[in-house]
Order: sequence, then structure tokens, then C-alpha cells
Amino acid sequence: MDLFGIYNFGLFIMAVLLLNATPGPDTAYIVGRSIAQGRTAGLLSALGISAGCCVHALASAIGLSAIIAASATAFTAVKLAGGAYLVYLGLRMMLSRSGAETAGETMPENTRSLSTIFWQAMLTNVLNPKVVLFFLAFIPQFVRADASQKTWGFLLLGIVFTLISTVWNSGTAFLAGTLARRAGRSPRMRLWLERTVGAAFVGLGVKLALTRQ
Repeated sequence: MDLFGIYNFGLFIMAVLLLNATPGPDTAYIVGRSIAQGRTAGLLSALGISAGCCVHALASAIGLSAIIAASATAFTAVKLAGGAYLVYLGLRMMLSRSGAETAGETMPENTRSLSTIFWQAMLTNVLNPKVVLFFLAFIPQFVRADASQKTWGFLLLGIVFTLISTVWNSGTAFLAGTLARRAGRSPRMRLWLERTVGAAFVGLGVKLALTRQ
């Protein structure tokens, strides 16, 4: 494949599959949502993270990601915002009492709506500076440096990456949500699952905020 300067496309696909098979913050977020709030929340979180990847793909294609990575101030602002947002979500889950009143696939009150879950997941991905650096370091390896249409090459590979990740993450959400549903039919158990996941989100937020450029 030599469209828009793209080469080693088969290797790119294999690398994306291996990357998705390796658990990371996005996987932890999706699994956490699925366990605490059910398959619907997990699937919407997977879609939200995919939307965030689309934003990163576009930012990488137009050079915005490079600007953020090169600027210590911008990088710090993004990572602090991302870390603070994860801590905020985690604390809300830890302090919520909705899990005690929720069972099965009923959505907790503190998520407000399905769209809220989607946008929360998208923001956690967009505000993760590690994803910014990933798109800058990974995708250019499969686009020729002298290609006349590198921007389209970056964008196309970003879209392919997002599509594969969406399928993988959706499957992860469905599996985690199904297992959690069978293991946590008790409202009290679901409450503690939600609090545990909330604590994990707080930990992820702190870790993200301490990320070095």
C-alpha cells in the first residue's frame, strides 16, 4: 500500500492489534466503567475513547500534537487537566450512593445520561498527554518522510487505528460488563464495585498528573 505515502500497512495492522491487546489506561477505564455501571456504560466509554482518538489523529495530521509535545507549558496543562478530571470522576463514583439502589443494567443516577458517559470517556482520552505522544511517535513510522500528502496519510492511519481499537474495546466492555453483571447482582456489591473503580480512577488521575514529558 502506497496511498498518501503509507507503507508497511500490514505491519501497522499487526502493531495496532498487539497494542490493543496490551492493557493500558484506556482499557482500565473501559473495564472499570463496565464493571461498576454495566455493559451499556462500558460500550459508550469505548465509543467515547474512540472519538478521542479521532481528535488525536486529526491533531497529529495538522501538526497540533507536535506543538503540544514541544511546549512544556502546554504539555503540563494538558496532563494536569486530564489528571484532575480523572480524580474528579473517581471521587464522584466513590461518594455516590446510587450503586445501592441500582441493579442489572439500570444506569446509575450519577451518570445523568448516556451522552454524559460518552463525553466523559472522550475527555479522559483527549486530555491524556501520553496519547498525544503516542500518535506523534507511532503513526509517522508508517508514512514516508518525503510523501507529498503526509497529512492525509497520518489521518488515514489514525482512522484505521481508531476503527480497530473500537472493535477491540467494545468487545472488552461487553465481556467485562457481562462478567460483572453475573458476579454482582447484589446492589450492595455493585456499590462497592463502583467505589473500588472510583478509587482506581483517582489513582490513574494522580499517575497521569505526575507524567513526565
